[in-house]
Amino acid sequence: MLNVGSSSLKFSVFPANESLRPSVHGLVDGIGIHPRFTVGGGTSETVTAVDHRGAFNAVAAWLERHLNDARPVAVGHRVVHGGWQYDRPLRVDDAVLAVLDSLVPLAPLHQPQELAAIRAVAERWSDVPQFVCFDTAFHRGRPEIAQMFALPMSLYEGGIRRYGFHGISYEAIAEMLPDVAPEIADGRVVVAHLGNGASLCAMRARRSVDTTMSFSALDGLPMGTRVGDLDPAVVLYLERARGMTADEVQTLLYTRSGLLGLSGVSSDVRDLLASREPRARLALDYFAYRVAREVGALAVSLGGLDALVFTAGIGEHAAPVRAAVCEHLAWLRLALAAAANERHGPRISIPGCAVSAWVIPTDEERMIARHVLRLTR
Repeated sequence: MLNVGSSSLKFSVFPANESLRPSVHGLVDGIGIHPRFTVGGGTSETVTAVDHRGAFNAVAAWLERHLNDARPVAVGHRVVHGGWQYDRPLRVDDAVLAVLDSLVPLAPLHQPQELAAIRAVAERWSDVPQFVCFDTAFHRGRPEIAQMFALPMSLYEGGIRRYGFHGISYEAIAEMLPDVAPEIADGRVVVAHLGNGASLCAMRARRSVDTTMSFSALDGLPMGTRVGDLDPAVVLYLERARGMTADEVQTLLYTRSGLLGLSGVSSDVRDLLASREPRARLALDYFAYRVAREVGALAVSLGGLDALVFTAGIGEHAAPVRAAVCEHLAWLRLALAAAANERHGPRISIPGCAVSAWVIPTDEERMIARHVLRLTR
């Protein structure tokens, strides 16, 4: 299983059986800058990886050495954007690749790298079937009103709509809820996927009702380097009054904004929490405020709220950020249990709250492996 980021490539090896317990897990990060290869959280080593194709080849060479030249029976990929065309996992062929290529402008930080990894696998293991799972698929089936912009209907029908993302993560949480938190599993739940990319998903009976990201993975919450919600007139102003090109605006909104742009320090919450720079505190305060604000909006979509679930890197590990978000939401009668929050849950609210709060680690890799196993049978 390959999970490709803008400058990273995560991989996991699963047995082809129902256990779905990874036997190997690793990461190449810093691709194109200072690439490091780490397996199982152990010691990392420098590898040659100027791009994601090179990162995959480094991973493949390691796997072939350590698995006695055995090849995988299938490879699954996380793909950010499936457009209006794809609402479920499927096998890769030339027609699928052509559609995914056409969606690159909607996910420029991720889709090209994901496609590079798919093509690298095909070059090295040409006989191995590949399958793609889409971050947009979980949000299909939402009410049409939740998918629309107030634009002419011809544009909606042509594919300009609110797709939503992080769907594989949300699907994983939805699957875990009956075991981890059965009392809220089929209720009105907002899941906060807070990482370098961040979004919220409103679920009722473990199905997506609404979400904060829309046409692209740029919208909604502020993120590590992405701006999130923005008046579109700002883009027009930057191009017309400031003379910025479309490429310059794209770079600004995707790679120089968010927590990095606000703080001037870092896009990493760990760095911001450790910093004494006032703008670092401003960035964190803004982030928590916007998360809480959008939780309130999604409560409207759900007709009320029973629980808030934190997941992903920030959601799972940054107790001060969770505390700040929950403090904004005290009006919902959500009260944090400080010790449980510092232990990272799973339940981090005090008993008897009208709205409970939880920390549940996501598992996108296992979700993808489950889909691949089903499709190969």
